Amino acid sequence: MNFVTPDFMPAMPEIFLLTMVCAILIIDLFVKDEGRGATYVLSLIALIATAFLSFSGFSEQSISTFNGSFILDPMATILKIAICLIVLGVFIYAKDYLKDRNIYKGEYFILGLFGVLGMMVMVSAGNFLTVYLGLELLSLSMYAMIAMQRDSSVASEAAMKYFILGAIASGMLLYGMSMVYGVTGSLDLATINKAVSGADRVVMSFGLVFIILGVAFKLGAVPFHMWMPDVYHGSPTSVTLYIASAPKIAAFAMMYRLLVDGLSGMHADWQMILIILSVLSMVLGNIIAIAQTNLKRMFAYSTISHVGFIIMGVVAGTQAGYGAAMFYAIVYAIMSVGGFGMIVLLSRAGFEAENIEDFKGLNQKSPWFAFVMMAIMFSMAGVPPFLGFWAKISVLQEAINSGLLWFAIVGVVTSVIGAFYYLRVVKVIYFDKPVDTTPIQASTDIRLTLSINGLAILAIGLYPTALIALCVSTFA
Repeated sequence: MNFVTPDFMPAMPEIFLLTMVCAILIIDLFVKDEGRGATYVLSLIALIATAFLSFSGFSEQSISTFNGSFILDPMATILKIAICLIVLGVFIYAKDYLKDRNIYKGEYFILGLFGVLGMMVMVSAGNFLTVYLGLELLSLSMYAMIAMQRDSSVASEAAMKYFILGAIASGMLLYGMSMVYGVTGSLDLATINKAVSGADRVVMSFGLVFIILGVAFKLGAVPFHMWMPDVYHGSPTSVTLYIASAPKIAAFAMMYRLLVDGLSGMHADWQMILIILSVLSMVLGNIIAIAQTNLKRMFAYSTISHVGFIIMGVVAGTQAGYGAAMFYAIVYAIMSVGGFGMIVLLSRAGFEAENIEDFKGLNQKSPWFAFVMMAIMFSMAGVPPFLGFWAKISVLQEAINSGLLWFAIVGVVTSVIGAFYYLRVVKVIYFDKPVDTTPIQASTDIRLTLSINGLAILAIGLYPTALIALCVSTFA
């Protein structure tokens, strides 16, 4: 058997990021606590450079290397850039929060970068093993990040819950992959897709169910959502920022790679399962969120409902549907990182601004950041002209175009229900008297990044055509 040297250029962003993470890990060993800013700055540089390398390697054609286990296509490039930029914002928001709680350690940034590497591997996966490798690299990083605040019993409990449930879901996913491998004789997604028609239908169906279970857990879709509220609430907000944003983009990519690239021949089988998951997620997520007074838990159930909309785009089974789902995943990450960024902005040493009542009278303390929070809430609720409106309208349109009118109606009704708890936050900000009159103590970089975050939600919402067209064109 002749060994063929693979083309390393398509994977250059991942190779560079891995090199940088190893270098930062070694440098951090010799940095004292007061000089921890060096790790922070190097981490930001690593993310910016990785995003640039991804952009410079953009190709309209799909490139395969490492014997088909690594794919570089337009979808992968766009999602990698989005992941790097989202995590860049996460790190900036997290800095002061970590300092105030004496957990400003290099481990946060190093684990975060390893997680980014795992997400990038998932996005470019062309093989079952590559998917699983990326997923486990991301998951193991997040388990450790959640448990970073060792003095907090709530954080330790959240880490333990996520670890146990995540291990079970990973085992189920691996079991499903092994069943598909058993009847197709291949781990390569393209080869599996060709072999689906001639494979044992019963075994393939069982394997498909287990694979969807693993994907649904990572997305947080009902009924595999049980970890999400407790983990969001129990984790330090700096970690919740990370968990709630970029990994959802990677989870969408994993769903696309496994179900479309690998099992599109079973579209009729997985479409019905995904419809059930989507409806349950939209209905339960929005209804239960109404009862929440803790903002982090409210965002957790809100995430579950948004996941239902992302799945709706994939269910359509068309190029435009996949593009709409991809657009929604990116938009959700932008909104989510902004929402948790506002919690970090109002928090300080000894005080967590994680309850809705902590935002009372924000307009009197800071009219500008009251507007930013309003923009984020309106966007999540799907109010025009904010960015979230276009994300929802695009997936609803594709559901209608696919002949699933009733499915789109469910989405509209649940959106109206969800608008209640988002507007409740806006009401508290503008019409209630402040309980806490302490001025906002956040640093300039957080204020600036959060302002850009809020303005992006409005500006892209005013002209969303370019981003929507870019997402749809990746599947042409």
